Formats: sequence, structure tokens, C-alpha cells
Amino acid sequence: MHEKTIAELAGDLRSGALSSVELTQAYLGRIRRLDPGLNAFITVSEEQALTAAQAADAIRARGQGGPLTGIPIAHKDIFCTEGIKTSAGSRMLDNFTAPYDAHVVERLKATGTVMLGKTNMDEFAMGSSNETSFFGPVHNPWAAAAVPGGSSGGSAAAVAARLVPGATGTDTGGSIRQPAALCGISGLKPTYGRVSRYGMIAFASSLDQGGPMARTAEDLALLLEAMAGFDRRDSTCVDRPVPCYAAGLGAPLTELTIGLPKEYFGEGLDAQVGDLIHAAIDVLRRLGAQVKDISLPNTHLAVPVYYVIAPAEASSNLSRYDGARYGYRCREPRDLEDMYQRSRGEGFGAEVKRRIMIGTYVLSAGYYDAYYLKAQQVRRMIRDDFVRAFEQVDVILGPTAPTPAFDLGEKTSDPVQMYLSDIYTIAANLAGLPALSIPAGFAAGRPVGLQVIGNFFAEESLLNVGHRYQQETDWHVRVPPGYE
Repeated sequence: MHEKTIAELAGDLRSGALSSVELTQAYLGRIRRLDPGLNAFITVSEEQALTAAQAADAIRARGQGGPLTGIPIAHKDIFCTEGIKTSAGSRMLDNFTAPYDAHVVERLKATGTVMLGKTNMDEFAMGSSNETSFFGPVHNPWAAAAVPGGSSGGSAAAVAARLVPGATGTDTGGSIRQPAALCGISGLKPTYGRVSRYGMIAFASSLDQGGPMARTAEDLALLLEAMAGFDRRDSTCVDRPVPCYAAGLGAPLTELTIGLPKEYFGEGLDAQVGDLIHAAIDVLRRLGAQVKDISLPNTHLAVPVYYVIAPAEASSNLSRYDGARYGYRCREPRDLEDMYQRSRGEGFGAEVKRRIMIGTYVLSAGYYDAYYLKAQQVRRMIRDDFVRAFEQVDVILGPTAPTPAFDLGEKTSDPVQMYLSDIYTIAANLAGLPALSIPAGFAAGRPVGLQVIGNFFAEESLLNVGHRYQQETDWHVRVPPGYE
């Protein structure tokens, strides 16, 4: 049963071919057996999962429930979950049990999903490889020596290894799409404001966005419909009706115009990855889509702009972790200043400290205008590039990441090289646009992702493109060896 998608499992649950308890027990068994080699989970909530599965079966027995009722999922450990540890992958929150559910958790719980546990992640979502976690790195199911991508690497690895059929992630600069690409699954970053950030531990508030991760675009559609929706507790959440995303799947692509930015196919792109992306474009062209060359001239500025804005916002957001109210506190502090210094020094890892220091610097007197303000101005230029592009095309296609998954430890000594692995994903966050990554093949035996970027609130179009492509290909059904 672990080979089936969410949509297929929903059909089995609806028909009574299997129960949620049976399904939940099967996945919990796979987690116990296979996760020690992956380290994809920080917390497994077995007791709560079985209780939720029993409740879902009772709802189904009454002839009620929706497509997600009884479906097991996992949450990235950045979403607060009432009564269950929420660590954000950090020593700082290793002892924190959330007293409430995040909006995303509330929404999925209301549909009857069964939470199996909380997945591993880069500390406070800061990383592109899932190597900065206090709980150790996650391994890629396709190659144990390779990274799964980050920061949502635990969710990506768990879905790829069939430890769970779907999971939540967050995307600040590519942290859903890049691990989805590196692990051979599908992942969607919605339009900024489409999904509430309430109860999602903040990294960079103007960039963070929660989204779904699963094997297929169809499954993403089911999950996104449950996750999306207005939440008055998040001032950036958009009050806009949520469509039935699954209903739009299967529409013809004959009226679709695809834009290919020349900046996404130049220096730095692995040759095999480039060939696979062009092959994917040919599939969409055969389905009737028109293809047009375009330019996003400020693409090369996305990485430096991001690494000014994101650390600046992180510096502000993480100032609350001081050992005084909750989270890690150093032993026997001499005085208040010593408590602040040692609690933060011992509670945060090296990458988080690096970004806090960068952020504090660019916000400091004398540097704010030169760095942070200038970065925000260039951010608008990047957004305007997309606005002009979408006057000509419906979606923009390119690679999700410039290379397949790199090896664990390969880039930890060079943060700049690590940052460049997000070169194709960051711009969508800076502009607030939705973007999808779907499997498009393998290079050197490791998965490659195709990225589809859409206009604001065009998730339906992105999911349909992904679905039509997956109807013509089988990359999304491939299973990592040893996880069949």
C-alpha cells in the first residue's frame, strides 16, 4: 500500500478496501524499519497517530469525510503542533512543546489527516542540504552519501522513501522545491500569502511560505486545497477564495505559452540536467504548449539580494530566543548578560549564528541604506522582471537546481557554494510567486527536478502543467533502491 499515491489511497479508504488504522500501522512500521538509515524524522507520534486513525475510520463509517480523511502525513518540525515537540531542528528549541497548532496543522487536522510525526530540517530552516540540523543530517534515499536538499530535506526524504505519502514543508528561498528535486518528488511553493504562516516558526517573514510535498501534482492539489485559506491571525494572509485545485487537472495545454529564461540555461548548469530539462520541455511541446524565449535580466542579483534580506529578517526574528522565556538556557548564568550570551551561543548552530551576524550588520547604523534598503530596491526590480514576462507567457520553465544532489560534507566548508544551489529558486520567493518542482529524470543516478513558475495565485495552472507532464512520464513513480 505504500506504493500508492494519496489520491489512490483515498479511493481505497472510501471503498473500504483498507482502513486508516491499517494504513497508519503500515507506515509506522516502515518508519521504524527504514528511518534509522535516513534520519528523516525528529519525532514519531505513534500513539497520537493511531488515535487519529481510529477517529478517521469512525468518520468514514458514518459515510462522512473528504479525500484526505484517514491519510497519513508528516509535518516539517517548523510547524507548531499542540502537545508535541516543535524544535525547528535546533538545540534552542529541543525542549519546546508547542501549546497550540499552526494554522496549516489545524487545517489538515480538520480534514481528518493522520500525523505520523515531525520531520528533520536545517536549523531554523537555514540551509540547502539538511546538514545544519542539531539532530544530524538527513540522507538522500537515492544515494546515502548524498544530501536530500534543504531545508525541508526530512519531508522530502520521507516521501521519496515511501515512509509517508505526503508532508508539509516551508520555502524561504527554495526549501520545498530544491529538496523535492534532489529526492525525486513533487513540491509546491504557493503564492506568498496563500497559506497562513501562523504557528510556523519564522525565519524570514517576507519570504517564508508553507506548502505541500508529495509524489504527484495531483496529491499536491489535494493537500494545498486543505492548507490554503484566509487566517486573520496572519496579517500577510490573503483573503481570497480557495479553488478546488484537483478539479482543474487534465486541462489541455494547447493555449499555454511557456517562457524559457535564457538566464536559467547558461553557465553553472550541469549539462545532463540541462538536457533533461529540454527533454521535459519537448514533452510539453508535444502536448500542445507553445514555447518562447524570454529574459529575466536581474536573475544574477537574486542570490546576493536574498542573502541580505533573509539574514536581516532572521536577525530580528531570532532575537526572541534569549534563554529568558522558553527554549534553551545555559547552566548557572552569572548574570543576565551572561545568560543571553551563553544561551544564544550554545543554543544556535554555526549557520544560524553566521546569518544572525550578517543580518545584524546590514541593519546596523551606517549600513542599512547601503545594504538592506538597496537590496529591497533590487528585489522590486526582480519582481518587475517577472511581471513583464507574464505579459508574454503563462508559465516559466527551467531547472529547479543547477546540479543533482551533492555529497554530504561536500559544500559545508564553503557557504557561498552552498548558497548557489538555490540560484534558480530564490527569485520566486523575492517576487512572492508560486513555483512547482516535479521529477524530470536522473543525472548520474540522482534525481533532477523541473521547475514551473507561475503568475500570482496561478497554482491551478502550475499543478495542471505538472499533472499533464506526469501523465506522459514515469519519473515520479520511480522508487529508490531498498525502499520498494
